[in-house]
Amino acid sequence: MRKYVIIGAVGSGKSTHSELLARDLDIVHISVGDIFRWHVKNHTKLGAQVRRTMAAGELVGDDLAESVVRDRLTQHDWNYGFVVDGFPRSRRQTEFFLESYDIDGVIHLDLPDEEVRRRVLARRLCNGCGMDYNLIADRPTQEGRCDVCGGELVSREDDTEQALAERLREYHERTDPILELFGRKEYVVTIDARPGIEEVQRTLRERLGLPLP
Repeated sequence: MRKYVIIGAVGSGKSTHSELLARDLDIVHISVGDIFRWHVKNHTKLGAQVRRTMAAGELVGDDLAESVVRDRLTQHDWNYGFVVDGFPRSRRQTEFFLESYDIDGVIHLDLPDEEVRRRVLARRLCNGCGMDYNLIADRPTQEGRCDVCGGELVSREDDTEQALAERLREYHERTDPILELFGRKEYVVTIDARPGIEEVQRTLRERLGLPLP
């Protein structure tokens, strides 16, 4: 069984690299952001709370994030392990995670702020089927329209200059203590997230001693 945590600023490729690991290692990808977005899209009570928080460029509180992760992991569909993307985001969440689960490795995707801004402000989301696009590397065939369902492509509510600046500030304040805690257990591998997907994936697998793609 393999259990990993992947940490990085918004736009660093956490979801992409988590999905690749999950597919090839037959483990479960648990994206806390995707769980929150599902609640927002389906207009649940939790979703309304998350939507207000994300629109303000703030991070979801510890109690709510821990509750979501705990509930997800009680489903026990991760017989061969998991890779968690988007959690923990604070010292308290890290302590909760270390006490609750034996982690095999923490992947830190390191990306400079200017590259974060470039990538994030180019993101688009289909308002019909939820398909993700990036106008830098994954443009739709028809400008502004989803290739899958033809829906309109829009920016996420939290992908604004103001919200991004706040998220980056909070991210840096919180991430150093998290990496320090995980680092005490010698879990952390830091990967330069600027190269292409294939190169980053190959590097992180080499560092973790995993089969190459």
